[in-house]
Amino acid sequence: MELFEEESLTNVQPSSASSYIEVVFNLPLSQSFSYYAPSEAPGDFGYRVEAPFGKRKLIGYVVKTTTTVPSGDFDILSVNKIIDKEIIFDESQIQLAKWISQSCFCSLGEALATILPNYKSKGESKRELFELQESSTYLPHELSKEQAKALDAILKGDGDYFYLYGITGSGKSEVFLQAAEAVIAKGKSVIYLVPEIALTHQLIDDVFNRFKGKVALLHSSLTDSQRLKQWNKIRSGEASLIIGARSAIFAPVKNIGLIIIDEEHESSYKSDKNPRYHARQIAMHIVSSSPGVNLVMGSATPSLEAYHMMESGRFKKLSLTKRLSGGELPKISIIDISGETTTISKQLQEKIIATHAQGKQSILFLNRRGFNHFFHCKSCGFQMKCKNCSVALTYYKKENMMKCHYCGYQHRPITICPECGSLDVGYSGFGTEMVEEEVAKLFPHMRVARIDSDSVAKRGVLGKILSDFKEGKIDLLLGTQMVAKGLNFPKVALVGIVLADTTLYLPDFRSTERCYSLITQVAGRAGRYALGGEVYIQTYFPNALAILLAAKGEADSFYKQELETRKLLGFPPFSRLGKLLFRGKNKERVISLASDVANHLNRICGGEVEVLGPAESPIAIINKNYRYHILLRAKTAKAIQIAVANSLHLFRKDQLVYVEIDIDPVSLL
Repeated sequence: MELFEEESLTNVQPSSASSYIEVVFNLPLSQSFSYYAPSEAPGDFGYRVEAPFGKRKLIGYVVKTTTTVPSGDFDILSVNKIIDKEIIFDESQIQLAKWISQSCFCSLGEALATILPNYKSKGESKRELFELQESSTYLPHELSKEQAKALDAILKGDGDYFYLYGITGSGKSEVFLQAAEAVIAKGKSVIYLVPEIALTHQLIDDVFNRFKGKVALLHSSLTDSQRLKQWNKIRSGEASLIIGARSAIFAPVKNIGLIIIDEEHESSYKSDKNPRYHARQIAMHIVSSSPGVNLVMGSATPSLEAYHMMESGRFKKLSLTKRLSGGELPKISIIDISGETTTISKQLQEKIIATHAQGKQSILFLNRRGFNHFFHCKSCGFQMKCKNCSVALTYYKKENMMKCHYCGYQHRPITICPECGSLDVGYSGFGTEMVEEEVAKLFPHMRVARIDSDSVAKRGVLGKILSDFKEGKIDLLLGTQMVAKGLNFPKVALVGIVLADTTLYLPDFRSTERCYSLITQVAGRAGRYALGGEVYIQTYFPNALAILLAAKGEADSFYKQELETRKLLGFPPFSRLGKLLFRGKNKERVISLASDVANHLNRICGGEVEVLGPAESPIAIINKNYRYHILLRAKTAKAIQIAVANSLHLFRKDQLVYVEIDIDPVSLL
């Protein structure tokens, strides 16, 4: 029988034994709600129902059945219908949802809604995200001594946290996959997390070929019915390897033996909406509460928190120091572009031409979309900003349109300054669209393709470009972060970072770490299969620490210096942070509530929790909402959680101001 098949009964009768069910909803309400237990229920809990809720009909999660009559002055109603004919979540998932509810300050219903797939019975598309290139045979890879040593340590682990710290191209994925094979051979299951499914075509193809018929794929691009189909495969035990982005950590695996987190440093593992969980923390919680399960993380650029935990011994460090497939780390050069008149320096231009002459390929990276970054008046300094957000509009030349990357607002370009009437107006900065245009002029004989979220919005475009690049049909690939992740092409000999400074001086304590990580990851695309790979870093700040140490490949020096800075300033990993973000249409009301909460926190926290703010957020307005935040800093997350819990009553003081709670934020913008 197919799970999640909607119960056909439209009039569900209550149980004759007068038992009751407790139901929670995907609403910010901390309580459960009582209904008569339906006689056709598949169990005491673990299924969904459609129930009357005021004037609405909502899908709810049944978490308990009891014979005790609910107390209170209200009428007990019957549910409208049962959604599931079989149990879809068990006690372990309820306990996990309760932990998320307490850790992330959301309701139990919101936590369960995050863990479980949605359901819609009509109008679903049947398309799949990937067109997998399955091969008829799979040939196992022979491991290097370092890889074999790491694999042996993982397989001997017993409830351990491992970190596979290896340079780009050192074969981390192969260790992950062979560890997964060994665990599955013992009759257990594996969860394999990747940052973004859309950027891991090569890995996904490999997984489906290696584990034929045993794979379930979970990601946000699946329709609800497709996601439920994958969920069924996992619950039934048909799938023993579950691969997906951060939400795949909630897969209903019955006999979990191993959790893998690839590219652990990626910020996409942190949810940007309620509940604001981090997949790494969920994984660590699962391992701590499930005997015999190992957690293996890996990256060439660990997060500073992970590096610190390796140094302290909490994570067992497994090192991979050599590139496989005949490659070696590329030679990295820094170019000061202060005096350049084009986006591609003369030095980089010459190298691109030489690389092409050798029959090799080049990648150009710029972490900024559009043609120009902002419009300004050269007479009075006016800058054209979004009418809804406190950010500059980005100019798109092909569409002749100014766009906001936060709310989507659009405006036609102007030729006269609206402030002073001057005609001396222009555009500054540059994005991938401008670089693409310049590259076409500089290298008319080359085949060039661009990948960013604008150019690959249509389905199938990204896969086609990557396939063409792999087959040598494209000479130069230009893109944003999409070219920094998961790409592994034998003919790439040159990588050019068009501007390394885009994340360097953002008002966020992680900006230096992000700059270093991005440079190292992008540089890692060059010379993976042959000697002589080169990387050119273009920058206005050639002496910036992150850029210098990334160019020299001195990872340990960077991490140790950055840790010293963090320790001096009292930022993670030497403290825990909590961010309370207040937003609303009325600036005075936002400031008033933020101030009231800050004053209350200062009264109750004593010296255990430091209260910073309220202060205007670095991005002060988004979508016409004014934004102010309070930062809470303490030695432990528990201290912050207690302080926030004792202040929740104030958050509801003004219904026109929304408060976001983020424990261990990855961004302060």
